[in-house]
Amino acid sequence: MSPYLIVGIAVIAFICIVLAIAYYCFRRVFYSPARTPLKEDEYEIPPGEIYEPYREEMVAWMKETREMPHEKVSVSSFDGLTLRGRYYEYQKGAPVEMLFHGYQGNSERDLCGGVQRCFSLGRNALLIDQRGSGESDGHVISFGINERKDCLKWIEFAIEKFGKDVKIMLGGVSMGAATVLMTAGETLPENVVCALGDCGYSSAKEIIQKIVKEMHLPPKLVYPFIKLGARLFGHFDLDETSPVKAMETCKIPVLLLHGDEDAFVPFEMSQKIYDACTTPKRLITIKGAGHGLAYPKDKAGYIAALKEFEKEYL
Repeated sequence: MSPYLIVGIAVIAFICIVLAIAYYCFRRVFYSPARTPLKEDEYEIPPGEIYEPYREEMVAWMKETREMPHEKVSVSSFDGLTLRGRYYEYQKGAPVEMLFHGYQGNSERDLCGGVQRCFSLGRNALLIDQRGSGESDGHVISFGINERKDCLKWIEFAIEKFGKDVKIMLGGVSMGAATVLMTAGETLPENVVCALGDCGYSSAKEIIQKIVKEMHLPPKLVYPFIKLGARLFGHFDLDETSPVKAMETCKIPVLLLHGDEDAFVPFEMSQKIYDACTTPKRLITIKGAGHGLAYPKDKAGYIAALKEFEKEYL
C-alpha cells in the first residue's frame, strides 16, 4: 500500500475521531431535547439535596404565580426562533424587571418567587423562557452567547409594548445572570437602568472547565473539543464574550448577589465580575446560601440589598 494512501487514511481517521468527540461534547453540553409540558398538578424544582428544604416554599410560589393574572408574550430571535415569556403587572408605568433562568432550567422553576419579589419592590415582572428551554423554541443552549442577543430582542419588545419611557431592569440567576451581564456590555437604550446578576459565572470557559475537572477529566484537553462542538454543530463561539469581558464596556449600574456556599458556581466568579466592572456596582454575599438559593435563604436581606442599590444608584 502506498505510504501516501496510508497517511491519507490516517488523516481522515483522525479527523473523523475529532469530529465524533466534538459532536458527543455538543450533545452532552449544549443540546436540549424536546420538553414535555408539566401537568396542572406538577411542579418542578432543581435537582439536588440542597433544594429539598425549600421545596414546600418553592411549590407554593409556583402555585401562586400560576394563579396570578398574567399575559403570555413572545418575540422572534435573530435566528428565527419563537421565544416565550409571561408578563405580570404590578402597576401600569412601573419599572419592568426581565428575569432570565439558568442552564437547562425554565422560568417557573428557577425564578419561582421572582414575581412576588418584584411586586414587593413595586416592579412589573417579565419571566422569560430562554432558547432551548421551557416553552421557547430551540434545541441549543449557548451559555449566554446567543441568549444575550435574545435579551436585546426582549428589550426592544418591552419598549414597544410599554412605551418609550419605560424603565427596564435586567435580572437573572446562574446562566441567566451571565446572560444579562453579557447583555450589559452591549450598546443599550437609556431605558435599561441596571443589571442584577445572581450567582452568575465569570465565563462559559471557566464554568465548563470547572465541571470537566469535577468529572476527573483534563479540562485543558477536553475544552477544545467542547468549543469545537459548539462552533461546528451549535454555530456559536463560546469565547466570543463573557460576563467579565462585558464589564469592560458596561455603562449601567451592576448588582451582584451570590451565596457563600455555592458549590456549583463559586462565589469567586462573582468577585471576578465585580473587579472587572467599572460602573457603579455592589457585590452582596448571602451567608449560607447554595446555588440559586440566595433569595429563598435570606428574603429580607435580598430585598433590602435591592432597595438600597435602587435608592443609591437609580
